[in-house]
Amino acid sequence: MAKVTAGRDELGEFAPKFAQLNDDVLFGEVWSREEQLSARDRSIVTVVSLMASGVLDSSLRFHILNAKNHGVTREEMAEILTHAAFYAGWPKAWAAFRMAKEVYGG
Repeated sequence: MAKVTAGRDELGEFAPKFAQLNDDVLFGEVWSREEQLSARDRSIVTVVSLMASGVLDSSLRFHILNAKNHGVTREEMAEILTHAAFYAGWPKAWAAFRMAKEVYGG
């Protein structure tokens, strides 16, 4: 995974500690623990977590794209979101499907 600088880019001057934790700890240390859980699986967990939490904005879109980039196929994403819809909520799934459709095309 490429070094993430989104925290510093967006919040570096306003909230430098949060930016550092985002970039270095979350995306640097946690996401790099591939022996414990692959980046592909972390992407799936993150997409479902964001959807379930109702975070239906650019963060979800970023992580759907990240899942795609880690090898989650269009068919798998559709199945993941369908399954999660029953636990997280139908309207949230609709929003996630709209984003996934943009990311995967179609």
